[in-house]
Amino acid sequence: MIESLHSPHVGRVKALIGSRGVKERSESGMFVAEGIQALREALTCQQGPAIETLYLSPSGAQRISDLDVTEVNVVEVSDEVMQAMTATVTPQGIVMVCSIPNFKLSEIAIIPESFFIYLDRIQDPGNAGTILRSADAFGARAIITSPQSVDMYSPKVVRSTAGSLWHLPIFERISLEQLQTTIPNLGFATLSADGKKSIRQFAIDENMVLIFGNEARGLADLEVPASTQALAIPMAGNAESLNLSAAVSIVLYELTAKIADDK
Repeated sequence: MIESLHSPHVGRVKALIGSRGVKERSESGMFVAEGIQALREALTCQQGPAIETLYLSPSGAQRISDLDVTEVNVVEVSDEVMQAMTATVTPQGIVMVCSIPNFKLSEIAIIPESFFIYLDRIQDPGNAGTILRSADAFGARAIITSPQSVDMYSPKVVRSTAGSLWHLPIFERISLEQLQTTIPNLGFATLSADGKKSIRQFAIDENMVLIFGNEARGLADLEVPASTQALAIPMAGNAESLNLSAAVSIVLYELTAKIADDK
């Protein structure tokens, strides 16, 4: 059992979740996930992030007594060491260092009526994680983020996904132009307060990319294809706008409901 706070294991995990974690994660190809839900997903998912090392405190070991971790590199640590390794106030005693998958956009499987989520320069980790979770629930094929978007493997994003990180491929720092070049014949739609078409009138008749912009500036100076449909969410109340992740969930619900009705 590791009991020293000066252990290299502690230093490595702290580097991945610390203030310079973006650089560390990018260079090492690793990220940190916490909790039993993330562990369950990592153990059962075949294509998502793989566990490199599983750190368990005594309480964490008790929590996972029903899980088979015989194929995993398990390192036992004291409660004090676990506290130093975690980004949460009340850790569950379960911390994983996982590999960031090397998905290739050109190899993504396209099926009829596929849709993708494109996030343009979004900054809030909670929004990013919640959007990924909703995208997973409603059947999106992938999450694609633009340059200057939040790191999708930061601790807050990973925690907000509630395990959905293991279900969807993520492609980071992809420009819209690069996306169009790599996957041709895509349709595009955006969400805008000035949208001319209600989401209730929107239907997928081709593989579609749903573009969502920055929390404060929206799509601002993003150049979208000329054929892009501008959508709006009808609102009967007095609220000026919706939280980004809430708006995305509404759009995805309406979209998938229409797909189901058409089948």
